[in-house]
Amino acid sequence: MSAPDWNRDGADWPNREASRFVEAAGIPWHVQVMGEGPPLLLLHGTGAATHSWRDLLPILARDFQVVAPDLPGHGFTAPLRELATIPNMARAVEALLERLGIVPRLMAAHSAGAAIAARMLIDRPGETAGLVSFNGALRPFPGLARELFPGLAKALFLNPLTPRLFALQAGLMGAPERFLARATGSRVDARGAELYGRLFAKPRHVAGALEMMANWDLDALDRDLPRLAIPVMLVAGSNDLAIPPATAREVAARIPEGEVRILTGLGHLAHEEKPHLAAELVREAARATGAAPQETVT
Repeated sequence: MSAPDWNRDGADWPNREASRFVEAAGIPWHVQVMGEGPPLLLLHGTGAATHSWRDLLPILARDFQVVAPDLPGHGFTAPLRELATIPNMARAVEALLERLGIVPRLMAAHSAGAAIAARMLIDRPGETAGLVSFNGALRPFPGLARELFPGLAKALFLNPLTPRLFALQAGLMGAPERFLARATGSRVDARGAELYGRLFAKPRHVAGALEMMANWDLDALDRDLPRLAIPVMLVAGSNDLAIPPATAREVAARIPEGEVRILTGLGHLAHEEKPHLAAELVREAARATGAAPQETVT
């Protein structure tokens, strides 16, 4: 199955100078590490990769040691050798951090990445002081979609032709920015749209996204949310077409220390639309939890 090629597809990858390839959890990972200071872990959402942080990562690297991997099956990281469930993905990320010798003081995650971060923090609470969730996928889908969505994703994933057909269609549609706008309510720049289109045209990347969705048990995570015992800033775009902003308020009501921030006029990819605003929210969370650099605290 055709996968993104680092020498070709990654030749002009955003923040390429920060990229490295590391073996952990039995697979090769693509991960970007930039900056100095308290360690900050960034986890992207389903169907994305490190390019999702292309503008935000360098800003945050002024204050933090930022660690941003391509999740398994996404971008330039190989798929897991086991099912891509939330717990398995969480353990794989933990193995990567152990391999790098990095313990995050703060996590910031987008969409499905927020579910992975929450699972990590619930199961093995440690030195991480806080979480910033950008449009986090932290609750089950409402109504009939709760039953249909995982099954549909699984059916598509099990059909070996699906990733190839989706990739072919992505290569022909020619306007990923319109697709992203319809799916997310966000308007990303031309560079971001081109990078998403580049990945959508690769069957292995598509298969990685479908496998995550097919094995996404948000009911189990939802039951455990009250055990998420650190401060969580729940950031939601008012125009998010993928995850209703009301989800952030629902999660905040279920965890001990939840705070909601609604970003007016922004969509599911709010951190890409307004990276400087996203960076300030991360810095604010760092200051509030004691995870900020000393000079930022004072």
